[in-house]
Amino acid sequence: MRRIADLYPREAKTEAKDAAVIADAARTMPHALRSLELTDEITAELTVLTGFEQDLAAEATRTSNRIRGPATPPKPGGVAGDQHHRTPGRKPGDPRNRAPRPRHDPRIEEIAELTTRAPLATADVARRYGVGERTAQRLLAAARLRT
Repeated sequence: MRRIADLYPREAKTEAKDAAVIADAARTMPHALRSLELTDEITAELTVLTGFEQDLAAEATRTSNRIRGPATPPKPGGVAGDQHHRTPGRKPGDPRNRAPRPRHDPRIEEIAELTTRAPLATADVARRYGVGERTAQRLLAAARLRT
C-alpha cells in the first residue's frame, strides 16, 4: 500500500488520501492488491483498534476543553457552563417585556376640546403650546383620534 501511495505525491497522509489511493489502485492495478478474508479474529482486532482511536479522540477533546475552559469568559446571565440557562435575555414576567403604552399627554385632551369649538391649524397649536411643527401635527392627529 505504501509503495502505491508513493506514486501519488501529496502533502500529507490522511484517511481521505488513503481511500483515494486504494480506490484508484483497485481500478487501475487490481493485480497489485490482495484479497483479505475477514475472520472473527480480524474483525475483533479491527473493532478494538477503532475503539482505541475513538477513545483517544474523545480524550483529546476532553483535554482541550479542560484547558480552554478557565480561559473562556462566563456566559451572560450565569456562570460558565451553566446548563440551566436556556433562554438568554429577559425572563418571562420581566416588566421590560411589556408593549409600550401610549403616552398620556394632557395637551391632547385640551386640543381635542378646542377643536370641537373651532378648527385648529398646526401653526395655532405650535404657537399656543410652544412646540415645533412636527410635534404640533402629532398632537393634532392624536386629538382627532379622540374625537
